[in-house]
Amino acid sequence: MRIKPSNDFTPEQIRDFVVRGMQEKKGQDIVVMDLRNVKNAICDYFVLCSGTSDTQIDAISTSIEEEVYKASHQDPWHREGKLNREWILLDYVDVVAHVFKKDRRSFYDLEQLWGDAEIQLIDDNAFSEAA
Repeated sequence: MRIKPSNDFTPEQIRDFVVRGMQEKKGQDIVVMDLRNVKNAICDYFVLCSGTSDTQIDAISTSIEEEVYKASHQDPWHREGKLNREWILLDYVDVVAHVFKKDRRSFYDLEQLWGDAEIQLIDDNAFSEAA
């Protein structure tokens, strides 16, 4: 059972903090997937990005955690993949961040798997609020 964190931050704010953390370490091909209108979705948003090396993947995930904590004092509810550093998942209950090594991202292809989601590509230099 997933328990929502008790705080005053909206899923949209957490999503934005995650994107900022990805951008801080030059995450590539950042995508926000809005799952709110997808039947049986496990959260409100997936935020995905790619990195080019184990070191960058690790740095991006650390940056996400730092940005979210700095702004909201929240730690992820769950983490996966930190040891393998091919696909790191940070679960903030309503927002799940996915940091992939490029080849792993294309292999798992979450954008296709969750094809009913509204997908927003994020400019590498700036983030505008998702609609």
